[in-house]
Amino acid sequence: MPPSPPSKRPSRKSKKDRHWLKLTLTLLAIPAALALTGVLAVALAVLLANDRLPPLDALAEYRPKIPLRVFTADGVLIGEFGEERRSVVRIEDVPAVMKNAILAAEDASFFEHSGVDMKGIARAALSNFSAGGIQQGASTITMQLARNFFLSSERTYIRKIYEILVSFKIEENFSKDQILEIYINQIFLGKRAWGFASASQVYFGKPLAQVTPAEAAMLAGLPKAPSRFNPIENPKRATERQRYILRRMREFNFLTDAQYQQALEQKLTFGDTANTEFALKAPYVAELARQLAFDAYRDETYTAGLNVYTTVMSDDQRAANLSLKQGVIDYDRKHGYRGPEAYVDLPVDKAKRDAAIENALADAPDVDEFKTAVVVAADARKVRVNRSHDSEIEIGPEGLKFAAISLTDRVPAARRIRPGAVVRIVEGKGGQWDLTQLPSVESALVAMNTQDGSVRALVGGFHFDRNKFNRATQAWRQPGSSFKPFIYSASLDKGLMTSTLINDAPLNLPSTMTGGQLWDPKNYDGRFEGPMTMRQALQKSKNLVSIRILQTIGTQYAQDYVTRFGFDAERHPAYLTMALGAGSVTPWQMAGAISVFANGGYRVDPYLIRRITDAEGRVIAEAHPVKAGDESHRAIDGRNAFIMDSMLRDVVRRGTANKAMSLKRTDLAGKTGTTNDAYDAWFVGYQPSLAAAVWVGFDKPAKLGDRETGGGLALPIWISFMGQALKGVPDAAPTVPPGVVQVNGEWYYAEAQPGQGVSAIGISEGGVGNGDNADQVRDQVF
Repeated sequence: MPPSPPSKRPSRKSKKDRHWLKLTLTLLAIPAALALTGVLAVALAVLLANDRLPPLDALAEYRPKIPLRVFTADGVLIGEFGEERRSVVRIEDVPAVMKNAILAAEDASFFEHSGVDMKGIARAALSNFSAGGIQQGASTITMQLARNFFLSSERTYIRKIYEILVSFKIEENFSKDQILEIYINQIFLGKRAWGFASASQVYFGKPLAQVTPAEAAMLAGLPKAPSRFNPIENPKRATERQRYILRRMREFNFLTDAQYQQALEQKLTFGDTANTEFALKAPYVAELARQLAFDAYRDETYTAGLNVYTTVMSDDQRAANLSLKQGVIDYDRKHGYRGPEAYVDLPVDKAKRDAAIENALADAPDVDEFKTAVVVAADARKVRVNRSHDSEIEIGPEGLKFAAISLTDRVPAARRIRPGAVVRIVEGKGGQWDLTQLPSVESALVAMNTQDGSVRALVGGFHFDRNKFNRATQAWRQPGSSFKPFIYSASLDKGLMTSTLINDAPLNLPSTMTGGQLWDPKNYDGRFEGPMTMRQALQKSKNLVSIRILQTIGTQYAQDYVTRFGFDAERHPAYLTMALGAGSVTPWQMAGAISVFANGGYRVDPYLIRRITDAEGRVIAEAHPVKAGDESHRAIDGRNAFIMDSMLRDVVRRGTANKAMSLKRTDLAGKTGTTNDAYDAWFVGYQPSLAAAVWVGFDKPAKLGDRETGGGLALPIWISFMGQALKGVPDAAPTVPPGVVQVNGEWYYAEAQPGQGVSAIGISEGGVGNGDNADQVRDQVF
């Protein structure tokens, strides 16, 4: 067998080639395998995710959290309560300029894609790959909606896959207009504003339908980053974003060249984001309405879109605001400057000095026109103050007149104006600034329709933000002489007559009759005038006459009787001090009580809410008030009401309320009231269709002044208010009820004419007595 030929050994070169081939194939296989694995993983994720996508019930049954809103009877918004400020708007009511601004800013191809903008995703993917991480998104409006409703905002690929799939699902089930409408109402835009309609009110103080292209572009810039692009807090960044959106709007032919230029040139005006949505200030009304709504609807109150329509009329409320404010300021100016509100140290270092001024201003916010400032220099001729580190104001001699004494050494150091003093300034005519102060006295006003009790205006204090305590409904104060009409009314049913002579003479009363110490009551002016008719005594508000009347009819009877007007018996102890209004009432009570005399004797309690509607405008609650004329709610005899009305009209014509004759009307009636030591000042009065109660005093009871009275403090506020509220209302003549007769100019019950009723109290045969025979008279008559 021939030998085998020797084997041929491979060359080194061929081994090397095969090695590199294997290596190359391996290197190519790894990424291919990884890519295949990734595709399979993504496919698996899509399949799994598609089965686990959330149902779209949240969108199909979209119910945004809509705050509670409070309106006047004539539809003026006065309050809004809820974590989210939101005004829901239908897509057909959104102006085209707003829609176009949103599309230019967020999703220009919105009406072309099916929920996902593939070109945008490709751009974002390339950007993220270059950056080595997720830096840029490609969210369409639909994708933003999917994320806001169903997903978190974390930046991961898995979340993005879910977002894309949910977006496709949304597009399959909703029209483009439906998607855009939900987005426009749902998106957060800063300052607690949710949705563009709310944001338009918050930032510009106007309805969405009225926004200009420049304003629309500014609003459209907010969704990207509401804090970063807030035009009030970050105007530079916000303007840059706005101009970018305007360029996009021009690029997509949403604006003409002329419109674009006009938008660039428009100077935007921003409102106070806390108050611009309220055309009328009525915070005490709004808060009271909120409390009443919450009592009925609890947790739903702030999210269900309830609309509370009060009985308040906007013109009357505006008149009440101005009248009370001016009355309080007039009192405060009359009693002089009290000194700075506080003092702060002003460091030499400018940065620290600026910080100290800013902190002082933050601790004492502005109150309407009363601006806070810090004094940086002061002498007898001029004062320089700072409103911020770069805003200095000089106040000259004219503006210093009110506080001039505090620039001298005639006042204690604690009241002196010097550098570091925190003061109030107000801008006058011609841009001149005056040094002033916030009033320390308070006041309240309640006005109501006498026929059904609907509250027409309510002010609970000088300024709600300074003190939210509602003095109209919560302040229990002594009514003083304004309570006398209810004692007089009680006496008419006990046989006393308007012509009954009663002695205005001194009385010494034991503690058993006063509920305290020995009592030696005086008239306000310190004078005693002897016998006078009951009508005259009410005109002059004679204390000793009122006491004798109460002594005659009995304190227990009077205590029971006053409950007919809505007063609480336990707050009016059955002692003779009740004759001078030593009990406790609120202005709300007093307005309701005095209305009984105005409407013929019917008790119609004041009420504030006329109706409540749900978010769709359906009425879910409505008031059914008692009305004058309903005999089941008669409080006093119609004859009693008529005679009391005639006496209270005389208080205005020729008594302590004579200032009200300045209104040149013949149908006004009421009663002044001043408590012991002038701690409380009142006027409670009416025209037959409208009653109003006004109170003035300090929250912590203190003397208003030695010569201050209800006629001097409360009555001017009442006159100012009624002068506006009664414009165009004709004079109303009284109607004489059956069973009343007139004898010698006086009105009487038919069964209690002169010679039949009580003819005199506290008058001895010898002339003016001291009232010792009051019990004897009572025994003879009753």
